[in-house]
Amino acid sequence: MDAQLEPWAEFNVAIAGAGAALGGLLIVALSVNIKQIAESRGLAARAGAAIAALILGIVLACAALIPGQALWAYGIVTLVGTATGVVIAVLAARAILRDPERADFHRWDAQHIASFVAPLAIFAVGGVLGVLSSPVALYFVAAGTIVALIGAALFSWIALVEILR
Repeated sequence: MDAQLEPWAEFNVAIAGAGAALGGLLIVALSVNIKQIAESRGLAARAGAAIAALILGIVLACAALIPGQALWAYGIVTLVGTATGVVIAVLAARAILRDPERADFHRWDAQHIASFVAPLAIFAVGGVLGVLSSPVALYFVAAGTIVALIGAALFSWIALVEILR
């Protein structure tokens, strides 16, 4: 493991475990109210984007634990993962904006889209800094992961409780 990645090992192990647990909770939350979620193009898209951002955070935490990996290589992994997440986010945003339940663009649509785009933007900054071998990259990736965890937790609440209101 790169000397710059090594001090982050315990954090990444904790994030990988916490993220996996939260991912399980999110899947259970989705399965409880799957009928309502499946009927709404926007909710299904938000669920997919929330899961994608969370999984990206988990994957990046695991990737940081790979022995012998240079920071610049981790930056490339971060950028590739982020690019994949961006594709999912764009598809999700399009689905939200084209949801037949929404006649026009609402303020809430922008907030929902921002909730799954924010971690990707933070990951992108971390990836670029990682490619440049800047140790600050690891702080950005950590922040992106934490934002993704918060977004997944909030969407779990929506999928379990708010959807029934």
